[in-house]
Amino acid sequence: MDIKIISSTDRPNSNALKVSNYICRLYNDRGMQAKVVSLQDFPLADVIGGKYGADIPSVKKFNDQVIEADGLIFVIPEYNGGFPGILKLFIDYLPFPSAFEKMPMAFIGESSGAFGSLRPVEQFQMITNYRNALQFPERVFIPRVGKEFDEETGLTDDFKQKLLESQTDNFIKFVKAVKD
Repeated sequence: MDIKIISSTDRPNSNALKVSNYICRLYNDRGMQAKVVSLQDFPLADVIGGKYGADIPSVKKFNDQVIEADGLIFVIPEYNGGFPGILKLFIDYLPFPSAFEKMPMAFIGESSGAFGSLRPVEQFQMITNYRNALQFPERVFIPRVGKEFDEETGLTDDFKQKLLESQTDNFIKFVKAVKD
């Protein structure tokens, strides 16, 4: 199975990218074909000026790797009480309505604050619901990411680490059930 982990920010050296890379290893260790897609690599320069509906080869190439996946995991940071603008821009340049139609998705929130990006994840879930995605119900929230997450070993709290591993194992089953 082809699983894409979306690092949902364009901020250089972001915690979302660090978490995404760790998540990718969890999936690869379980025999999945997982890859991180960082929105830091979205061809932003090619869409400046609002080129909606235009055939933009760089955007198509970027989007195809996501659209062709069997399942998507979004790692979403919290910026000013919401999700990053680049994530919305990315969604706006995906084919509508087909891109997320019946696409299995899981969500991980991370933030410096105490709620682990709960509000931004829920905001984003409303958009993916509108786009007819199949949302996996086990969400993971990583609060105080700078203190509670290690790039090599994962979450420092055993209970939260078990939640993350449970999401990983069960999302694999979810995607297999959807694709069968």
